[in-house]
Amino acid sequence: MSRTLAIKDLTCKYDNQVVLESLSLTVKQGEIVCLLGASGCGKTTLLKAISGLLPLTKGFIELNGTVIDDGEHWVAPEQRNIGMIFQDYALFPHLTVAQNISFGIKELSQQVQKERIEEMLTMVHLQNLGDRYPHQLSGGQQQRVAIARSLAYKPDLLLLDEPFSNIDTQVRHKLIAQIRSIFKQAGVTAIFVTHSREEAFAFADKMAVMNQGVIEQFGSASELYHNPSSRFVADFLGGGSYLEGAKIEQGQYQTALGVVSASCKQPQMTDSAMILFRPQHLQLTANSAGETVVLEQQFMGDHFRYVVDVQGHKLLSSSIEQLDVGSRVDVQLTSTQLLAF
Repeated sequence: MSRTLAIKDLTCKYDNQVVLESLSLTVKQGEIVCLLGASGCGKTTLLKAISGLLPLTKGFIELNGTVIDDGEHWVAPEQRNIGMIFQDYALFPHLTVAQNISFGIKELSQQVQKERIEEMLTMVHLQNLGDRYPHQLSGGQQQRVAIARSLAYKPDLLLLDEPFSNIDTQVRHKLIAQIRSIFKQAGVTAIFVTHSREEAFAFADKMAVMNQGVIEQFGSASELYHNPSSRFVADFLGGGSYLEGAKIEQGQYQTALGVVSASCKQPQMTDSAMILFRPQHLQLTANSAGETVVLEQQFMGDHFRYVVDVQGHKLLSSSIEQLDVGSRVDVQLTSTQLLAF
């Protein structure tokens, strides 16, 4: 795949305060990339810089081999052929679905407009709804109209800012799967912003985890979850518990749970490290003579989430077995692929 977007050493400031610093990112043709991070980390600022709504302090942005911003040469937003979908979809309430979709392609002939509208309605599965107004549609349908409008003029890149935040939880997962399928069918190159790891896992091909204006790590969801480059990435993508481990030999650490094997992410650390235990790494079994005590229980629907006390250390665990608070249990490791930081 050829690359659609290339960002190199990008720095942006608000009121002389650095918001993005020396950030680099490459998005290939047809990829869906997620900018994932907490509020204030710079996700939306990066979208604004890509779209041309925010000037660069340093670095450059290249789209399909053409520099669109390098601090000196700047291409106006309307000339970048970049589509953008906002949280509230920004549909025109006085226009029908068909009129909303045709808004950005008025320069085309009436016949071509009609054909494009039908094509877009079919693509987003809204056939026969072209005459309705936005208020007559569900939230998910409005979202798909916004996508159809953005794709009608065939942008080189589509930007989405928290696209699923206004969708009810009951239909969100289904909608995410539908829109991902639409994008893949159309070969859309997209960047979307979210603070939800579940949305990122379900929708993106690759994720850029952001923290205080920089990208901590970039890669596939599986790569980042199983091989995080830092404690920040590990905690943001799943959380867990940490136990201090005294290094015995290469890859072996003595902990409150006994000797464990762990791959160290900072090899220069020699004497000790913090070992990450995901909740699924700890299996609990009821045992009235056990030394571990259940401190908290939370019902999650298809499993229980527990906080247990292991020699004074609070650890997270998950299980389908119901255990009462205060009960004693045994703890067994279910993974030999632990990480040490």
